Amino acid sequence: MASSPLTPERQEAQTPRHGAPANRSVVDFPFPHRDVRAKRPPLLSFVLRLETLRRAGRIVSLLALDIAGVFLAIYTALAVKALVRTGTLDWHDVYLQTKDIVVLATLVTLLLFAKSGLYDDRGQRPGLARIVGSLFQVAGVAFLFAVINGNQFSSYYIFYGSLVFAIAYVGGLRYAYERVTGIILRAAGYQRRAVLVGTGEHIEAVAHALMDSPNRPVDVVGFVSLNPRPDNGLRSLGRLADIGAVIGEHRIDEVIIADPDFPQRQAVELVDQAHQQGVRVRIAPSTMEILVHRAEFVPGETVPLFELKPPVFEGVDYLLKRTFDLIVAGGLIFVLSPGLLLAWLLVRLTSRGPAIYRSWRPGIGGQPFACLKFRTMYRDADLQQHELEIHNEQSGALFKIRHDPRVTPVGRFLRRWSLDELPQLFNVLRGEMSLVGPRPLPQRDFLRLEDWHKKRYLVLPGITGLW
Repeated sequence: MASSPLTPERQEAQTPRHGAPANRSVVDFPFPHRDVRAKRPPLLSFVLRLETLRRAGRIVSLLALDIAGVFLAIYTALAVKALVRTGTLDWHDVYLQTKDIVVLATLVTLLLFAKSGLYDDRGQRPGLARIVGSLFQVAGVAFLFAVINGNQFSSYYIFYGSLVFAIAYVGGLRYAYERVTGIILRAAGYQRRAVLVGTGEHIEAVAHALMDSPNRPVDVVGFVSLNPRPDNGLRSLGRLADIGAVIGEHRIDEVIIADPDFPQRQAVELVDQAHQQGVRVRIAPSTMEILVHRAEFVPGETVPLFELKPPVFEGVDYLLKRTFDLIVAGGLIFVLSPGLLLAWLLVRLTSRGPAIYRSWRPGIGGQPFACLKFRTMYRDADLQQHELEIHNEQSGALFKIRHDPRVTPVGRFLRRWSLDELPQLFNVLRGEMSLVGPRPLPQRDFLRLEDWHKKRYLVLPGITGLW
């Protein structure tokens, strides 16, 4: 970013303090609201529209399959061990032995699977190689835990036996899940609408590979070429400079860069424009890279696509960060409540006006929100903003005066120790801010940013910035 994180929060004089803000314009990010799967069979169409329910169903079903696979693996390993050693099998006794150890194994499996992305969306979920690697880690963790706890073993077969059966059961159940859900989604007509970007030769190769897939999870709508329009049998959707309009007009779900030599500067701009519209970006590798990476097979994909993800928290990561924000912000408010009350009284009693100042600023996705601060300036300070512009000590989008005449004595003390920012803990509880993230800029500063600066609005603003 071109702005220092120390200064934007000091600018308060942008909007009136009473009533609605004078300028609550939203960042010009055309986040799409669309359903690209229209005209489907009623029941299947209904299921597809319930995106949140569908995601929850996917995670719950995969969790159930993994739990069942781990349980069956341990049970089978113990049953085989009993048959080999004694020649008899007590099903109930084996069940009781399985119950004693399955909880730890299941918990470790689910955590490592989540860390490996095995509960992600269909197009992003890794394949068998990642499953096998994660199960090896589970066996290692379970073995170390048992040794540290001083467990004695008459046989270590349970570890490698369970591992072999877990690979078979979990891998088999997940393979069946991919096949069955693939059939259902194809019956519903579900496909990701994609546009290919690159040169003619590479576009044609990637397009043919995607369209030759038996499952056809990707619907190649057309291409945008860097070169003069190639004759590749695909539909030309325009120039690279028009990629934003192309995404909106053709309801694109993902952009695929089909050129290993794509110019870096143009790739950065392309990724920013796609992410601003909520569209994922993926890179199709060259022919040699396809051969090298075949070992990491993604179910349903003929061409392994590598995704360039936006800087956002999703799934388990979002849950952990949001939980951290809620616990820490709530705890700080409780501990600092006497100081917050004292600051509120000092501001309220030493100058006219409300103690809390609501500075309307663009937040995540450009949506404006009331950033809370203790008021540190005299009333109507915003009306003096234009008169002080000539004394601005910063350049570009920032505004800062070392000895701002609008700041009250109490406000100067609060600013010196950054105490005026503490009310933003309530913004964190409301989900408008995070404890850690880029500082929310005042409207004046935002209007002077360049387009590439605005990618900071892909995430929640924070109380603490780079400093």
